[in-house]
Amino acid sequence: MNRREFITIVGGAAAWPLTVAAQRRALPVIGYLNSQSMEASEDARGEFRQGLKENGFVEGENVLIENHFSGYQMERLPEVLANLVRRRVAVIVAGGGPISVAASKATTTIPVVFMVPEDPVRLGLVDSLARPGKNMTGINFFTTELVAKRLGLLHELVPTAKRVAVLVNPAEAVIAETILREIELAGRAMALQIRIYKASSSAQINEAFAAIASDRPDALFVGSGPFFGARRVQLANLASRHAIPAIYQSRSHAEAGGLISYGTDRLFRYRQAGVYAGRILKGAKPADLPVVQSTKFELVINAETARMLGIGVPPALLAIADEVIE
Repeated sequence: MNRREFITIVGGAAAWPLTVAAQRRALPVIGYLNSQSMEASEDARGEFRQGLKENGFVEGENVLIENHFSGYQMERLPEVLANLVRRRVAVIVAGGGPISVAASKATTTIPVVFMVPEDPVRLGLVDSLARPGKNMTGINFFTTELVAKRLGLLHELVPTAKRVAVLVNPAEAVIAETILREIELAGRAMALQIRIYKASSSAQINEAFAAIASDRPDALFVGSGPFFGARRVQLANLASRHAIPAIYQSRSHAEAGGLISYGTDRLFRYRQAGVYAGRILKGAKPADLPVVQSTKFELVINAETARMLGIGVPPALLAIADEVIE
């Protein structure tokens, strides 16, 4: 299958008898869009289905879920959204900032449950957090709002650091611009010298790390976004190869060999998206459902990577870590 195409899977699809197929077509359909690959998001889909179940909806019984996975390639997103809008699906679930923004442009009538990494008011998705006021509501999982906190944790882990490299993806412009704005302010407050590097392809990541290694910074701050999530193994391997202590946005980076990560609980937002999709199917209006702010944050430290880099993790960090990977 062409990796540059959205993978589409209709929940429970099979060669049904015509009568069963007709019954299933009568069920409400949720268009579920995720920037990850199907394999990488299986646990998240399970949480989403559990959230639906809390409101009485079970996939294949009284609701259908049409799954679309871009595998981090977004070229067909407008076409996929146009198809969902044309068919008037019951709800669109948009996993990620770029997908949510695209959904807001595709429809002003079909309910949309978004999951975004920053203030949805600033993104223009809702009028306010308490009263969204439009056809959209969802979850803010605070990726970009945590920039200063993440930089502070990196400095705590490497207290002698003075020069910090920052890697962002310019193709995810909204996320990159927010990170650059926040990190300049935070870096100035911590008396850190910040240098920016950019990459939006695997080849450019390799080039950026070659430049970073040549400049010899004390530490690396890896920006957020779905592309860097997809390249987490490459990022962790390059950071280890060049012996650069780095901090990342999510647990999956630390699990892939990254030194340290700090961010919101990924599975929580998918479960809450399922809860909101279920409430909308039962008649609630997105305009009246307040945007959920993630409240659970995870600090994950890869102790094996720390030992390989010769870094002694401060006891204070170990004491507050949600998980230490040995």
